[in-house]
Amino acid sequence: MTQTFTAEAQKKVTCSSFEDCRTRIRIPLKIVLLAMAVLGSLILAGASQGQAADSANGIEGVWTGVLRGQLHLVVTITKSSSGELDGTMNSVDRHAVLALSNVTFHGDALRFEVPRMGGVYEGKLKKNGRDISGSWTQTGVPAQALDFTRSAESGGSSTGTSNGAAAGSSEQPAPKAEHTPKPVVPLFDTVIPIAPAAFKADGKWHLVYEVHIANMDKWEYAFKRIEVVSADAAQKPLATFSGADLDGMFIHPGLPNAEKVSKLAPGEFGAVFLWVTFDKLEDIPAAIAERISVKIGDYPEALSIVTPPTSVEKNPVVMISSPLMGEDWVAANGPSNTSQHRRALIPINGHAYISQRFAIDWVQVYPDGKTYKGDPGDNKNYRAYGTEIHAVADGVVTQVGDGIPQNTPGAKSLAVPITLETIGGNHVIMEIDNSLFAFYAHMQPGSLRVKVGDKVTRGQVLGLLGNSGNSSEPHLHFQICNANSELGSEGLPYAFASFEVQGNGEEDRMSMFPGGPVKHDMEIPSEDEIVRFHDGGK
Repeated sequence: MTQTFTAEAQKKVTCSSFEDCRTRIRIPLKIVLLAMAVLGSLILAGASQGQAADSANGIEGVWTGVLRGQLHLVVTITKSSSGELDGTMNSVDRHAVLALSNVTFHGDALRFEVPRMGGVYEGKLKKNGRDISGSWTQTGVPAQALDFTRSAESGGSSTGTSNGAAAGSSEQPAPKAEHTPKPVVPLFDTVIPIAPAAFKADGKWHLVYEVHIANMDKWEYAFKRIEVVSADAAQKPLATFSGADLDGMFIHPGLPNAEKVSKLAPGEFGAVFLWVTFDKLEDIPAAIAERISVKIGDYPEALSIVTPPTSVEKNPVVMISSPLMGEDWVAANGPSNTSQHRRALIPINGHAYISQRFAIDWVQVYPDGKTYKGDPGDNKNYRAYGTEIHAVADGVVTQVGDGIPQNTPGAKSLAVPITLETIGGNHVIMEIDNSLFAFYAHMQPGSLRVKVGDKVTRGQVLGLLGNSGNSSEPHLHFQICNANSELGSEGLPYAFASFEVQGNGEEDRMSMFPGGPVKHDMEIPSEDEIVRFHDGGK
């Protein structure tokens, strides 16, 4: 499913988050990388597939070295029948086997990567064919000298030296690799930050939630399968995720160069984004659990555990009216398991939230699929620009932001630096129920018609749609969350009283339903659906 309606919209519409679609701002996440030592990077593994070698000397074999005089490394390089190089790095002291990626050997130059941390080794094979002199580099960390010597296991010398070896020692015996013994129990911790609430979209019922997983063991954990099951004696399977599907749902927060695989190195943290669909509300159990199958280190058999139960909220979600009126509104970055809003896990004041879990960036399109006519650099040429934004329910205004200048569509920089105060641009937050807040972002400066403390009625105009804050073209970012904060809160599902789906957005054209719009009641639109609203907040 595409993330925006048109090719232009895909480039321009942004999320109200530090994971901005346009500028890719990573303010809180860069700090995490700076805190990671090289020692940590060397115990992380990644999948690999090498490239062909072109040297007569040959690089295949077992090589030993020591990094910083502390970490004993055993690199094994192999060549397939097709001539491609592959390999592993055994961090013996840390009991982790690392897969190499993009292994190349041209002339006397060896290069390989450890992809999950962006680690790269580059070295040159000496004329004696037994020694490699080179360096290890990693994103944000200075290069460090690392030499290897061909091990006796390769039929050559068994001495392994390093520029970082302990003083007075010119030879190091190759440490023996340790194999993973049969585990007593998998040593990983799971946390579900917020229990799922059942909601309806596209005529079906859904549960959307995340499982945070921390590997507390000294071995690499490769997660093979996650089953969502009913948390009762029957443990009825509700959904199963494995292989490439599971890899696509698994992220490694703070590691932007991490390989897209469902593996965790020792001490590493990951998050899994789950989306389970049901035909009927009655099919959803009162509580769920996860049966997780994991392979530990090089132990040959996978082990399975069932997590503690999590209650499911099956009461009706909040019913709201539309914040907009009219037709051809596209739910860009709307609810799906791959949208940028869905994956916007952002730490605020020491806790990670997904406030935008069900957020939508509403843009309005013309029949040709474009969001503008004429000069795309002029906000006034966008169909959505200046549209009245309505209160979706009765409530009290708890936060406003105004006076932030608008951005120029297509400009290389935004009108103001993006901070926690400016990210939503000119905005309004309303409390519409006990601990239930509606957030409207990116309005025109000076257009707000409410202030903090105002009591607002459903359908009342709050302001005009604009292009301020973390935004690249006129649109309304809207979400429901559980706190008076656009980012420091958890996003919650909601239902519009009524709307019509006219079709679906595709990358370069409109795909309208040939039989005309289809009415939906008490549902939320899905990502890239083209919607017509009649109520306008009333």
